[in-house]
Amino acid sequence: MPVADICVREVTVCEQETTIREAARLMRQQHVGDLVVIDGSRDGRKPLGIVTDRDLVVSILALDVDPAVFAVGDLLTRQLVSIGEDQGIFESIRHMRTNGVRRMPVVDQQGELTGIVSVDDLVQLLAQEMAELSELISTERIREVELKR
Repeated sequence: MPVADICVREVTVCEQETTIREAARLMRQQHVGDLVVIDGSRDGRKPLGIVTDRDLVVSILALDVDPAVFAVGDLLTRQLVSIGEDQGIFESIRHMRTNGVRRMPVVDQQGELTGIVSVDDLVQLLAQEMAELSELISTERIREVELKR
């Protein structure tokens, strides 16, 4: 199954110039814990990075930095880890584990943002799959009893 089938398509985005204060307000308003930072200098939605609520706490609040002065672009320090929308679930999990990230933008072949996938999305999918396997065990026992009658 491609990651495009389970990713969240409605992604809250901002540009590098968005202030930390504006980013926090946007997260609160949209009820999200992260923003995908996009390149606003051109058409399209090419992701440049992700800013999380944890980033705001650890890098801004804990250091008593003025959130009105700094922009989300100031927090983008490492290379963005993303995944192609045609990549599989197992590959997504491996890519997240290898890179130590809990969420990744999902991009099309041109590198444009199409969604986001998180550990939560993957755990939920795997839990549903395990529940289906569990049902198989119960169904198999019932069928066996019926066949022996």
